Amino acid sequence: MARRAISGILILDKPKGITSNAALQRVKRLYNAAKAGHSGSLDPVATGLLPICLGEATKFSRFLLDADKHYRVSANLGIRTETGDTEGKVISTGKVDCSLTTLQSVLENFRGNILQVPSMYSAIKYQGQPLYKLARQGITVDREAREISIYSLEILSFSENILELEVHASKGTYIRSLVDDIGEALGCGAHVLELRRLKAGPYIADQMLTLETLEQVAESEGIEALDRFLLPVESAVASMPDVKLSDSTAFYIGQGQAVIVPHAPANGWVRLKNGEHFLGIGEILEDGRVTARRLTNKVVSF
Repeated sequence: MARRAISGILILDKPKGITSNAALQRVKRLYNAAKAGHSGSLDPVATGLLPICLGEATKFSRFLLDADKHYRVSANLGIRTETGDTEGKVISTGKVDCSLTTLQSVLENFRGNILQVPSMYSAIKYQGQPLYKLARQGITVDREAREISIYSLEILSFSENILELEVHASKGTYIRSLVDDIGEALGCGAHVLELRRLKAGPYIADQMLTLETLEQVAESEGIEALDRFLLPVESAVASMPDVKLSDSTAFYIGQGQAVIVPHAPANGWVRLKNGEHFLGIGEILEDGRVTARRLTNKVVSF
């Protein structure tokens, strides 16, 4: 059967124990989609919100990669592992002797703009190789600290060495590294027990669907019934203001020309629309004209 040219965004609740790519491939097969990609990998041990972009939506996935994220994480204080989670071997243990007051004081150092050194067990590439592949070969390389932003870091519970946190962080934040750093600051070590992503960019937990639900609907109603779960392609760039194009300016935009649009924003990125039809995204040039940066095909189906 020929692959379908279906476009839209599915908000998947990634299950524990599989990679983000494995989850993507299962969704792609379920939809029999010609093209698919995900935005923002989750570790195999992590669960939660994973946007799956189908068809035309893959053109805008980078804007979801750049979006900030919300997580709920359970950390085991007193045990540090080489991977920062339950998958790695224990490399040190320490006595946990801290109060909520101490925890709050330590966490204050991790709020705002901070520098973070990515884990060797991250997917960042070094000379073309993901760091985690090098780590599994026993190879360690220097990693440059990156500036990230922790917008909020709140304690949900703390009992019997288990600390549960809610984190709102910028792109590029590694929660395993954050927990590891907190454990080192407390002097006892720590690692991630459970990690769940609850929000990414404009998407929230209430929009998530499980693989089991998708499989049941596909089996009972057919794969076309899955299309109702797809969000519009333009939802990936929901934070951008709309610029309404006439038929003529839409034509010139499609030809790669910059156009004057009355009442357009003075600067920044915009969503280009012709009536209710989403054409893509553009940018306001210094002279006030609007130019296209990424366009959809003429016909987009959800």
